[in-house]
Amino acid sequence: MPSKIAVVTGGTAGLGRAIVRELADRGWDVAVLARGADGLAGTVADIEERGQRGLAVPTDVAVNAEVEAAATRVEAELGPIDLWVNDAMVGVFGEFLTTEPEDFERATTVNYLGFVNGTRAALKRMVPRRSGHVIQIGSALAHRGIPLQAAYCASKHAITGFTESVRTELIHDKSPVRISQVDMPAMNTIQFNWVKSQLPDHPQPVPTIFEPETCARAVADVAEHPRARSWIGEPTVLTVIGNRFVAGILDHYLAKTGYSGQQAPDKHEPMLPTNLYEPVAGDHGSRGIFSDKAKETSPQIWYTQHRRVSYAAAVGAAAAGVGALLVGLRKRA
Repeated sequence: MPSKIAVVTGGTAGLGRAIVRELADRGWDVAVLARGADGLAGTVADIEERGQRGLAVPTDVAVNAEVEAAATRVEAELGPIDLWVNDAMVGVFGEFLTTEPEDFERATTVNYLGFVNGTRAALKRMVPRRSGHVIQIGSALAHRGIPLQAAYCASKHAITGFTESVRTELIHDKSPVRISQVDMPAMNTIQFNWVKSQLPDHPQPVPTIFEPETCARAVADVAEHPRARSWIGEPTVLTVIGNRFVAGILDHYLAKTGYSGQQAPDKHEPMLPTNLYEPVAGDHGSRGIFSDKAKETSPQIWYTQHRRVSYAAAVGAAAAGVGALLVGLRKRA
C-alpha cells in the first residue's frame, strides 16, 4: 500500500519539526516547505531515518507564487497531496505602538496570508480529486488576544474566520475535502529564541508550557481522524471558554500579568538572530530552552487522543446507570 503524502509548512523547527517526525513515524511521506537550507536538510534526514520519503522545498509562504510552485513540485516528485499542514510562523514581541509597521506587516503576511496561500494551493488540487485534508495550526490566542503579540494574535484570529468561511463553502459544495483547525497551548519551541523582541528579558511562552512533540501527536491524530475543531491542553480550553464569558475580567488580568508572564529573567541564553525576514543558519530542531518548565501531557490532551475510549467508557457508564435504575425500579414494583 503506497504511503500517503503530507506537506508541512514551517516544518524545519519547533512544532512543525515535531509534526514532520510524528507523521513520518506513522508512515507518511512528507514534503517540507521552509526557507532555511540547513533546517530543510536536517528535516529530510529525519524523515528518511524513519523509512519514509522526504522532500525539501525552499519556500517563503508569504509569496503565493512560491507556495504554488512548491505544491506543483511536491505532486510531481512525491505524488498527489493527501494532507497539507499550515504551520509556518514568525514572531514580533513588543507593544503595538513601538512595533515597526514593516515588522507588523511581515508577521501578518507570514502568519495569516501564508496560511491562505497554503490552503489555496492545497484545495486547488484536492477539490477536483474530491479527496484531501487541510490542517491549520491555530492557538488559544486565536480566541483571546494578549499584550505584546498583537500581530500574532490578530493573525490567528484571522485564520479562524478564514477557516470557518472556507469550511462552509466546502460543505455547501458537498465536497468530501476536510479542513481542520487545531488550537495549541504555549509550547517549548525555538521561536522564543529568534523572535524579534523589544522585551528587556528573554521571551517565553505563557505558562502552562507543553513540549512540541505532545502537540504534534494531537495534529497527527486529527490527520488520521479528521474533525473540524480541536482544543489542545487545559489552558487552551480555559482561554477559549473564559473569553466567551468573562472577557472584561481577562482584559484587566492580562494587562496586569501578560507582560511579566511572557518574560523569563532566569534565562540568560543569548538570542539567535531574528528569522523575521531571513532564515537563521543551522538546524535548530523542535525544542527550545524551556524543557525544565514544559509538560509532556495532561488529562485533557489524553482525552483528545483517546476520544473513542472516552466515549465508550461514557456510554458504558450510562448503560450501567440505566441498568441499575431499572433493577431498582423492578425491586420496588
